[in-house]
Amino acid sequence: MTGPHPTRRVFLIGFMGAGKTTVGKALARRLKWKFYDLDEFIENRERTSIPNIFSSAGESAFRIIESAALMELLKTTELSNSIIALGGGTFVQEKNREILQRPGTITVLLDAPLEELERRCNIGPGGRPLAQDREKFRELFGKRREAYDHAQLRIQTAGKAIERVAKEIEVLLSRRESAGREVAK
Repeated sequence: MTGPHPTRRVFLIGFMGAGKTTVGKALARRLKWKFYDLDEFIENRERTSIPNIFSSAGESAFRIIESAALMELLKTTELSNSIIALGGGTFVQEKNREILQRPGTITVLLDAPLEELERRCNIGPGGRPLAQDREKFRELFGKRREAYDHAQLRIQTAGKAIERVAKEIEVLLSRRESAGREVAK
């Protein structure tokens, strides 16, 4: 006897430039699920850009706003299958990682080598708030690796087309769901 299909929310995590938003949109189209981008959600909620929040309030204030927005987004997506792209630092915060261990949530790390991420982020002034300086970018990458290792699933994105990465995630999710059904029997 099977009950109603559970709601699933897939959270794409990874460093700046990993492709979370781009792959997330492609994956949502493939699965016919809703797509959300946490950074975009924050900008709409706060009525300002992420760089403005960083420059006016600082990173620690941004992380508080980010956690509150994540909780709000979890409530928003409770009843719909969703793909959610997180900011590069969201999953690094222990409180957020704990929140994302709820039933029905799946975390997928989009991984790429540092050199690939540097190329994608076009390091330097005028870009992302935490990608202005190459040495700081590399240091931050190193610091975040351990947190990213807590993701339930991992996909290597280097040298792959967006649709291929989305297809690989779809296959992993399908296998995971099948394995879950086998265990439930």
